[in-house]
Amino acid sequence: MADPNPTPGIHHVTCIAGDPQRNLDFWVETLGLRLVKRSINQDDPGTYHFFFADAEGTPGTSMTFFPWDDMRPGKVGSGQVARTAFRVPEGSLDYWEERFDEYDVEYDARVTRFGETVLPFRDPDGLPVELVEVEIPDDDPTVPWTEFVPERYAIRGFHSVTLWLTDPDPTKRLLRTMGLEEAGSEQSAGDTPGDTRTRFAAAGPVGQYVDVLPTVEASRQGHGTVHHVAFQTPTDDDQEAMRKAVRSMGLRPTQQIDRHWFRSVYFREFDGVLFELATSDPGYTDDEPLDELGGRLVLPGKFEARRDEIEANLPDVTIPEPESVEADD
Repeated sequence: MADPNPTPGIHHVTCIAGDPQRNLDFWVETLGLRLVKRSINQDDPGTYHFFFADAEGTPGTSMTFFPWDDMRPGKVGSGQVARTAFRVPEGSLDYWEERFDEYDVEYDARVTRFGETVLPFRDPDGLPVELVEVEIPDDDPTVPWTEFVPERYAIRGFHSVTLWLTDPDPTKRLLRTMGLEEAGSEQSAGDTPGDTRTRFAAAGPVGQYVDVLPTVEASRQGHGTVHHVAFQTPTDDDQEAMRKAVRSMGLRPTQQIDRHWFRSVYFREFDGVLFELATSDPGYTDDEPLDELGGRLVLPGKFEARRDEIEANLPDVTIPEPESVEADD
């Protein structure tokens, strides 16, 4: 069997939140990401699905949430995406620490990883997140959203995810099959001192890295944990080739599922982390103009016929709007 085209990197990361309004306020106002889609969990239509991204919803920038308010808090451990990291421009972490102080965001001391400076913090549900300073090239595909955070400091899509695994070796083989290349190892800095962190790099410019760490920490899904990580398989042919390659390793990928803004295949890797393969098209502007993204509740496909019922069961939320645009000085 021919090798599949390498994945360009992360497509999106989906997490579990609690209160939906608190989730909106934090990811839009505090972090300055754009709400590019306000929809529902297509497997549980009584729950919102929020998509936060750059100004255009570029692949590799979407952090999405299921706000299951009645679920218990989770515990980060083995078989999970333990950390999700975003890129920010070089020299911007002073701004972010000051902003976190202003908004009462819990954050930790900076650490250095593979020569890059990392600022760890947590969202209101306790989700571990990181900002990593990088040089943003002139031809970078991301488009910063600047309603709350000036362009020179704005989040520019994913940097990496960190997988905590009881036995990393089978997953390392999977990542190689998906086209990521081992980029180095070092002693872990931060929350797992002494363990060896191994970095794998994809070919694309955004969401390029997957870090793998061994751990015996028990995990529990709930508020403040990652539900799944999606990798880019830009075309249907790319996705099917990757699906076959994954299946040849003994894993059990689903058939393709139409998620309206992309088409998806799901499978659990060897330690139980839920992976998704996602196409690039049709994208978030398929059902809303670019300048109106996130402005209304979008109910894909068959769900539109149930709009009255679905809206009646969802809590009211308000999208944060800036009182004034911050100057970029």
